Amino acid sequence: MTAQLFTESARRTLAAKCLTPRRLRAQAIVLAVCLWGVCPVDFATPGLFDRAGNIKFQDFLPLYISARLVAEHRPAELYSPQTAAQGMQEIIRQPSTVRLPYLYGPQVALFFSPLARFSFLAAAGIWAALSLLTYSICIYLVWKRCPALRSYPGMVALAALAFPPLFHFFVRAQISALVLACFTASFLAWDRHRDWLAGVALGCLIFKPQFLVAIPLVLLLARAWKPLTALGVSAITQLFFTRIYFGPAVMHAYLFTLLHMNQWLNAAELSLAPIQMHSLRAFWTLLVPWPTAAFVLYVLTSIAAIIVAASIWKSSSPLALRFSALTLAAVLVNPHLFVYDLLVLAPVLLLLADWATTETKHPFTPTMRLLTYLGFTLPLLGPLSRWTHLQVSVLALLALLVLLSRISLHQPSRPLRS
Repeated sequence: MTAQLFTESARRTLAAKCLTPRRLRAQAIVLAVCLWGVCPVDFATPGLFDRAGNIKFQDFLPLYISARLVAEHRPAELYSPQTAAQGMQEIIRQPSTVRLPYLYGPQVALFFSPLARFSFLAAAGIWAALSLLTYSICIYLVWKRCPALRSYPGMVALAALAFPPLFHFFVRAQISALVLACFTASFLAWDRHRDWLAGVALGCLIFKPQFLVAIPLVLLLARAWKPLTALGVSAITQLFFTRIYFGPAVMHAYLFTLLHMNQWLNAAELSLAPIQMHSLRAFWTLLVPWPTAAFVLYVLTSIAAIIVAASIWKSSSPLALRFSALTLAAVLVNPHLFVYDLLVLAPVLLLLADWATTETKHPFTPTMRLLTYLGFTLPLLGPLSRWTHLQVSVLALLALLVLLSRISLHQPSRPLRS
């Protein structure tokens, strides 16, 4: 009992002394300057390559090539390694060992096909700008539903700018903003008690299906039938129309690519993939040297995370906490979640910071403040796992999920209306 009190006292002291608004603002400024100060220097070089010799907006290459194939009415070649290599060579125009296969559904290539009329750098720049706009809108809409944070617009904007996954997704021109938009739309729908619309928004994530490993299971265990049904209808509808538009051969090629994603990743330039990933799969892969044992541990801990998230969803905890638990489960169970995909945690961190600011006298508030801070900052330490074999960001996210479970234990179960 004494040790428990000491631990709680230590957390309160740490939160009170280190996580003051003034300190947090100063840290956010330093972090934003360090991260974004790199971009003008690194991207100032003329041409396709940055100062470090890397391709600017590198991850947009397969998206651009696939968009061009769709625009040229060559969708049958979307998943051809030879076509991808040829298209990359036409853009780079010099010998390169970079291999970036196209791993998304053909509907994603169709979505980006209007950008095929531009040069690669122009198209990537347009998409990066649109992504930043999408991110800003999502942050604004969630912030508007955080009463305790409305008095801190400058601090929220600064923290949003300093969020490490934002930097990573921008410089790589990834599509994480679309994933964030789906999660944000689902939260806004639930906030207005539109369970069907929330499910439809989550079903749109089928374009990046690894995010749908946990969510349907959480909703199933929680017996949230309306959003679960809507999710299924939304996902099946997207795939159905994609199959009609592109034909069965293209869809079969996509399914083969999806089922053999590990093979494609290992063949690409992502030889250091585990240290760039922040989910339970990467956590156990780094920590346990035996692949079979690591996979078993991943499955077992994923099942535990899903069960915990389902129990939180069934409780009468505020939507902010229940939605955060659902998102955390989706992130932790995701088998291929890179640092830029952590962008989906932005609404979670906002909602949890708002809860901690509101519930100042709650016994778990100091712990919530500390874990929210760690969830924000620890993705920066991902590269250290190459030597430590410990992805500490995953531990922080797991701790947040457990904390939400402890808070929900004090809440009665909700009527199963959804």
